[in-house]
This record gives sequence, structure tokens and C-alpha cells, in this order.
Amino acid sequence: MYVILLVLPDFMLIALGWVLLHKLNFSADFFRSAEKLVYYVLFPALLFQSISQAPLSPSGAWLIFQATAALCAFGVLMAWFAIPVLRPNKLAHASVAQCAYRFNTYIGLSIAGSLGGAASQSIMAVIVGFAVPLANVAAVHGLARQGNGKVLSEILRNPFIIATVSGLLFNLLQIPVPKPIDTALVRLGACALAIGLLCVGATLSLHGARAAATLMGWMIAVRLLIMPLGALAIGWALDLSLIERQMLLLFSALPASSSAHVLTARLGGDARLTAVTMSIGTLFSAITIPLWLMTVTT
Repeated sequence: MYVILLVLPDFMLIALGWVLLHKLNFSADFFRSAEKLVYYVLFPALLFQSISQAPLSPSGAWLIFQATAALCAFGVLMAWFAIPVLRPNKLAHASVAQCAYRFNTYIGLSIAGSLGGAASQSIMAVIVGFAVPLANVAAVHGLARQGNGKVLSEILRNPFIIATVSGLLFNLLQIPVPKPIDTALVRLGACALAIGLLCVGATLSLHGARAAATLMGWMIAVRLLIMPLGALAIGWALDLSLIERQMLLLFSALPASSSAHVLTARLGGDARLTAVTMSIGTLFSAITIPLWLMTVTT
């Protein structure tokens, strides 16, 4: 019950975002602008501040990277295992496969902060920072035949990646961040999570939910059920600390992000199918995340 109460406020904000758009006549343009603000300004500020101030060592960062890379590779493998089993339409599979291993950063960092404060949030920020380029490369590879040749440069310009690399450099090289700048970054980061969760709610859509139901069910099961099992095994194999195992498990149980839908649309995939898969996964994660977190409490 304790874990459920910690997670509940975040899903209440997601529900509020849906209500604001669909019932209280907030415009879609408003949420598109808000999401752009979070993506380019608020969330990079949160990532940089969290990572630059985290108690990290090169060996600790390397261990977290190993765990993150192993988990991402496991998710990609399970997503593509659907091809010989289900024999789906190739475009449909390429469109929704990313929903098995991409993740909603806003939900992850918000719940991490609720579970363990700044220490947990810093570890989650490092995991997210390492996972962003890995997940993006895997997703782009799946849709490469619809690509325009500019995707690699877009990945390198990704504000999450830039914030992560910068934060790690400041941390590991012990470069001090001036107090006024650090305070400003903290305040920007505080805005990021609430606004980001509202935007998640606004993107939820179940229109067309019956299309490719088996394929969508496979990806949602991988994201919410199989990936956490992989995280438990990886945490045990690498002998991670309790807080690191908790954050890796939380990361593994996160639903796919709305950026999966954006990437699919840009590369010519079935964007509606991706959006529905992401939405259903987000709804079910309100049940599965608390259940998984209860397994790693001691």
C-alpha cells in the first residue's frame, strides 16, 4: 500500500492532463508547446543538475552503464523475437517494437524522487541518460527503411544526451557549478516533472485499439512484465546495491514514451498503432509499477 500511495500522485497528474485536453477544452497546441518546453529546456536542466551533483565514481558509473546496456539489449531482443513467433506485418512491427524498450522518463524520475529523494532520482537520471542513445539507435534501426538520412544527427543533437554527457563530465571532472546556476536548474527541474506528466496524459489515445491486438499485447507484455524480470536478474548478476536495483527495476517497468509516436510518424511508420500501444501500456503500468516495486524493498 505504501508504494501504491507513492506512485498514485504521478498517475493522478497523468489523468489530469487527459481531462484538461478532452474535457476542459485546453488546446492540443498548448500541450505541444508545453511538451517542447519540457523536452528542450526543463528536462535537460533536471538531467544535468541531477547527474552533475550525484555521488558518482567512474567505477560506479561504469557499473550502471553495464546494467542499463544489458537491460536495453534484452528488451530489443524480446521485441524482435515477435517476428518468428507472430510473423507480423513488417511495418507494423517496426512501428511498435520500440514500445517494448523505450521508456517514459517523466514518470521514472518523478517516482524515483518519491521513493528515495535526490539519491534515487540521481541514479535514475544516470540510467535514463545512458539509455536514451541506446533506445534511440535501436528504434531508428527498426524504421531505417523509412528514414531520411538525418536521424543520426538528430540523435547526436538530442537535448537529453547533451545534458547527460555534460552532467557526467562536470561530475567526474569535479567541475563546480556556480550556486545561482545550480539553484536555477533545480527550479527548472521541479517544473519539468509536473508539466511532463500532464503532457503524458494529453497524449493518451485508444482510437484504433483493436488493430494488431496480438502484436500490441506482445510489446506491452515485454515492456511491463518481461523487462522487469530481466532487471531483477541483471541487478543480481552485477551485485548492484539496493537503491541501484530499485531504480533499475523501476526503469524496466516504465511504459513507452510519447516520443516513440513522434519518431514513428517522422520515419513513415504506423504512428496511430504506436500511439495506441503506448497509451495502453501507460494505463496498465499504473497497476504493474507498484507491484514490481514491492518485490525490491529489502
